Amino acid sequence: MSWKMLVVIAALLAALAAPFVVYPVLLMTILCFVIFASSFNLLLGYAGLLCFGHAMFFGGAAYITGHILKTTAVPLEVGILGGVAASALLGLVIGWLSIRRQGIQFAMITLAFAQFVYFILLQAEFTGGENGMQGIPRSALFGLIDVRNNFNYYYVVLAISAAAIFAFYRVVHSPFGEVLKAIRDNEARVESLGFDPEKFKLVAFTLSAAMAGLAGGLKATVFQFATLTDVSWQVSGEVILMTLLGGLGTLTGPMFGAAIIILMNDYLAGFGEWALIAQGCILLIVIVFFRRGFVGELSALGAYLTRRKAQGGAGSAAAPAVGQQS
Repeated sequence: MSWKMLVVIAALLAALAAPFVVYPVLLMTILCFVIFASSFNLLLGYAGLLCFGHAMFFGGAAYITGHILKTTAVPLEVGILGGVAASALLGLVIGWLSIRRQGIQFAMITLAFAQFVYFILLQAEFTGGENGMQGIPRSALFGLIDVRNNFNYYYVVLAISAAAIFAFYRVVHSPFGEVLKAIRDNEARVESLGFDPEKFKLVAFTLSAAMAGLAGGLKATVFQFATLTDVSWQVSGEVILMTLLGGLGTLTGPMFGAAIIILMNDYLAGFGEWALIAQGCILLIVIVFFRRGFVGELSALGAYLTRRKAQGGAGSAAAPAVGQQS
């Protein structure tokens, strides 16, 4: 059994035991933002698309999920899937309109759409305006499993998160993911090989929006309310920070980044604005000293040590050969 498999098994066992020692709502918040940060990582880390308004998919799905669960008697999973479908559709439309632009123009277009979505949700009657949507019910999963208890619901959120991360892993390690990375590195060369970069970027944008919608729908059911904060540009900035802090373009980097930021916000909540100052300082340190993020720097260190070991092994193998010739 490889060491990577051992790490995965150890992480799963720790996740299963975690609610016995940590507040389940805090753990579920971390899992929701792990999915959200991974969705952003798919877009920026693998496709090279910087979206400044990714919270519109996250917060929009939270409202749609809440509205479905409040106004219908459908099971919990149908409400969440409704939020995912709405985010995917929104991502398809906004992606189709924006991916023709690149760089800062693409980023500013997504920010403009995010502000537009924010204004619509602020004015719409079903969202509750500035008060937000309160009292979202948490109905039985599949009509059978009672998830009103936070302890029970944690394991549902954990299973959904594990499935989402596995799907993300399969996407980035598929031929589709390889083309995305090639587009990120040299779009003109990919186009010269006969691929249509815009189609690949549009699919990536839609997948990323759907994944962010899954995170938003889950968060709405965890806290049983949805607010304008979920759609705000601050949340869009926070997910960028999570991804950069953990390691852009790595599988586990956004997971570490999301966990660090959520835990830091939780422990620094009593310090008010000092929490924002601490976030700013951390971002500054990461940009200056750890450009590849927490996991990215560890991966680079591991690769360096592996090369040193291989070079040392080759040198020791060559020495006897030289001695034999002499």
